[in-house]
Amino acid sequence: MDEKLKIKYAKTRSIWRDVADAARTTIHMEEGEKEPSSAWKRRMLLSEHSPIRQMIFKWKWVNLKYWVSVHFVRHKIGIEHYVSTQRTDRTGQNRDEIPQSALVNHECCANAQALITISRKRLCRQASPETIQAWKLVLDEVRKSEPELVSVCVPECVYRGFCPEFKPCGYSETAAYMKALKAYREGAT
Repeated sequence: MDEKLKIKYAKTRSIWRDVADAARTTIHMEEGEKEPSSAWKRRMLLSEHSPIRQMIFKWKWVNLKYWVSVHFVRHKIGIEHYVSTQRTDRTGQNRDEIPQSALVNHECCANAQALITISRKRLCRQASPETIQAWKLVLDEVRKSEPELVSVCVPECVYRGFCPEFKPCGYSETAAYMKALKAYREGAT
């Protein structure tokens, strides 16, 4: 794995009371005083109701391979990307001569729904190991403040209960998969 890759920072702006109050608004209830329980948070995240989009996360990968950065840039709903330029007029290097393995900084701002969605593709065993590693760095940081969110950030096969890939890796036929599926359904974090 890439030893140079790191997360420079990860910031969370998530106030669960705001999420709960938005959820109450959708069902014609008044704002509440009580902090939501861990079980309620997980149910909101599993159901992927719209109020979870109020939770915002920022992070910055430092020394991410350009071709790995491209994998993440493909995600565009609920996320913004800011990637180091390779423009010749800014770097002094001919961009046609810069290899895809060149290192870039890649900063993101995303909501909780985007993290769940990205996880489905970037935790899949069909993703490159470098991409999986980069995404796990983000989730490791998010876990520190939002363990319930990370508990629902699973690969597509776990989310769906089967592998939808054209060429499955075989993971969905293993005991480890059954354990992951059970943990996802039952709420182990």
